[in-house]
Parts: sequence; structure tokens; C-alpha cells
Amino acid sequence: MLSTTEVWRDVFAKWPEVIPHRGLLVNTLNETIPFKGFMIKDNLLLFDRTKPDPAGTRFVLMSFDAVYTVKYLDQLKESVLKTDGYRGKFA
Repeated sequence: MLSTTEVWRDVFAKWPEVIPHRGLLVNTLNETIPFKGFMIKDNLLLFDRTKPDPAGTRFVLMSFDAVYTVKYLDQLKESVLKTDGYRGKFA
């Protein structure tokens, strides 16, 4: 069984090209981070926020084990998700 870190790393490393690299990330501290792009390096994620936070920071660097959930902002198509390994059907 994969660890949470490995699962999230796989999600970001294999993010389908047809889905924009933007969304909302909720971390394990229950902070929501809106992002418009990301990069990965080893076990780290670097997010480009959609706008700076109150302190003026634009980029957020965190480890994969700090990711709790990701919310997609764009419409997802079953055909894209199935090629990514998802099974089932939307209503």
C-alpha cells in the first residue's frame, strides 16, 4: 500500500495535461491555498498562488505529506479521468 506522500506525489506528477494546473489545496493545518500552477521536486511541491497572501508571499513550498485534499476548479471529463486510472461513472 502506498503512503499518503506517495499518493499525492503521484497525483501531481501525473496531472493530466488537459486539466489546467490550478485549483485549491487544503493542507493538514486546514489552510486553503488557491494556486494557478505548481512544480515538483523530490518530495516537495512549489505552488504559485493566484494572488499573494496578506504577508505578500506568492509562492508556497510544502512537502507532499502536508497535503490533505485538492479541489479542482475546472470541469473534469470522464474520458480524461479514465485514462488517468479512475473507474466508475458520473451521474
